Amino acid sequence: MNLIYSMLVSSHAIVEELVMLGATVHTCCRNELELNKCLQVWKDENYPVTGSVCDVSSRAERVKLMEYVSSIFQGKLNILINNAGTLCLKPAIECTSEDYKLIMSTNFESAFHLSQLAHPLLKASGRGNIVHISSITGHISVPNTSIYGASKGAMNQLTKNLACEWAKDGIRTNCIAPGGIRTPLILPYLTDDVEARASMGIPLQRIGEPNEVASLAAFLCLPAASYITGQVICADGGKTISG
Repeated sequence: MNLIYSMLVSSHAIVEELVMLGATVHTCCRNELELNKCLQVWKDENYPVTGSVCDVSSRAERVKLMEYVSSIFQGKLNILINNAGTLCLKPAIECTSEDYKLIMSTNFESAFHLSQLAHPLLKASGRGNIVHISSITGHISVPNTSIYGASKGAMNQLTKNLACEWAKDGIRTNCIAPGGIRTPLILPYLTDDVEARASMGIPLQRIGEPNEVASLAAFLCLPAASYITGQVICADGGKTISG
């Protein structure tokens, strides 16, 4: 396959999946120590991955990131994956304005603004792909996730609007809405008891693994998915259809 130039926000599994398919990847992380550790691992594996320190909740840092991406990829980008996210588990009545600002700026505003900034680069490539990573909380009610769910629901709707607006520019936009996935975001909450109780409501009777989202994200960027746009696909073991 042709080399894919891509900017990727977070996720080891998605980075590695795209590299295995021939992509050159630029990723970002707000934690410099964690980023450098990952980059060293990928360097040892001879993976074509570079990275930047960036807090995507900051508008100025998003602009700086995309300026750098444009410079290293000669003004062209084939793939943008928006996978940054933060979680606040609180009853709605206890949520503060600071909680709202942090979750919306990290989860939704970053995806919207990075898509705006990437648009000319994606258009210039002649074959642009955006994949947002939202959540099933944007579809169904999950206890204590009112702001988080709202941010993910907004991503779902953004996917549909951008797919229609930017189709003429050769840009496809899709979204993956995972259920419970074994990632650093939920690991602090994931005891054996919690996982067992969560699995009871999932037809496949388990939570998901990062590679099960990564493979879907990569597929949506391939020519094999060239007629798919504006879709929100749940990767949730059947949770959203189980009633």
